Amino acid sequence: MKKENSISRRTFLKSSATVGALGVIGTGGTAAVLTSCAEGVKEPAMKPLKEPGTYYVPDLMDFAKDGQELKAGIIGCGGRGSGAAFNFLNAANGVTITALGDTFKERVDSLAAKLKEDKGIDIPESSRFVGLDAYKQVIDSGVDVVIVATPPNFRPIHFQYATEKGKHSFLEKPVCVDPVGYRTIVATARQAAAKNLCVITGTQRRHQRSYVESHKLLMDGIIGEITGATVWWNGGMLWFRDRQPGWSDAEWMIKDWVNWKWLSGDHIVEQHVHNLDVFTWFSNLKPVSAVGFGSRQRRVTGDQYDNFSVDFTMENGIHLHSMCRQISGCKNNVSEFIQGTKGSWWGNQGRDAIFKDMAGNVIWSWDKAAEDANFKQVDPYTLEHVNWINHIRSKTVIDQASEIAIPNMMAIMGRESAYTGKEVIWDEMIASPQDYMPKDLNLGKMDMSGFTVQVPGTPYEPKK
Repeated sequence: MKKENSISRRTFLKSSATVGALGVIGTGGTAAVLTSCAEGVKEPAMKPLKEPGTYYVPDLMDFAKDGQELKAGIIGCGGRGSGAAFNFLNAANGVTITALGDTFKERVDSLAAKLKEDKGIDIPESSRFVGLDAYKQVIDSGVDVVIVATPPNFRPIHFQYATEKGKHSFLEKPVCVDPVGYRTIVATARQAAAKNLCVITGTQRRHQRSYVESHKLLMDGIIGEITGATVWWNGGMLWFRDRQPGWSDAEWMIKDWVNWKWLSGDHIVEQHVHNLDVFTWFSNLKPVSAVGFGSRQRRVTGDQYDNFSVDFTMENGIHLHSMCRQISGCKNNVSEFIQGTKGSWWGNQGRDAIFKDMAGNVIWSWDKAAEDANFKQVDPYTLEHVNWINHIRSKTVIDQASEIAIPNMMAIMGRESAYTGKEVIWDEMIASPQDYMPKDLNLGKMDMSGFTVQVPGTPYEPKK
């Protein structure tokens, strides 16, 4: 019979909250607590993978510390941009939004109406910017920080311009869709750090207490050395937009952006990057190569796949299996599993997190009820803004753009392997000239002949 650790998880979490006020266990005490096991059995001392203090732990307080007043500009006023705007406003006192920009006027006006109705913030017409160059006008309008939530292909150039102008950036994930964008992000992140700018990305699992505490325990050595992992984002079909009369080529594609690979990078990049990021964060490993496959079964619009399966070989030789799917009516699973020499870990965005020993006994799990009792804010979408504002106000540089660039490029490798059927090598991919940005991008007529679904391998040629 499997026995769960007899430690009260509620007491465990409350103790950590009292000590650190962060919602995570204070460094140094975790291993000692976990040695008190059921029926008096003493576990062997854990050997840390990294010593406390040698890796970053975010300060996940409910509300950002008071300090410098901050004016934000929103670049991309669709669903995620609108959501991020309110996450920012809910994260601190002394913050406001003074400028909005989007390719389309109706989106700018929609967010402006929500801000006035819900927050009493009036964005004048003179601070509402429309068009493909609206990002420049937002950044030049006198804001202190920018929230970049445009379709992913635009994010590298928006980040680059914001950094040139000395603005702190919040970048939604993913931060790029191709190697050219990857190199732009990495170079710009270095420039941002040199200017003492704070850059946070929309990797909300890095701002979720169950994941942060799991990372600390893993670093403490609770399951030993990592030997392999599997990560999943298998879910249903996402939204799409049918083309309407009067819409130009670019207008349709941008409004339907999650279905076009030049805009989203395909869903392995746009969505599954979250799960890949958990593994690279927990393991501190980069991929060496990727071999994958995928297909298009149910997608209605666009030119991308709706399923991928990729085997990544990491730099120390272990393997990561990556699976993602956007097809309704199938088995869903959005989570991550990591195997170690002494046990395993599993977690998901629903705040579930479990460590087991090699016999399958649960030795630790996150207590959501205790988190709810001890904290007012449990939404990681808001906590990432709390963390961002705290870094800005304390003048402590943070660079998450470089961190997310690694799993972002990992996802690009998996996509290209599936598209071509070939093994894709990290060193070759990061040097590739591949650039998904259309050369004739405009809001009028474009050459649509290049937007085709990829087919891997070579065609069958019957013998004569």
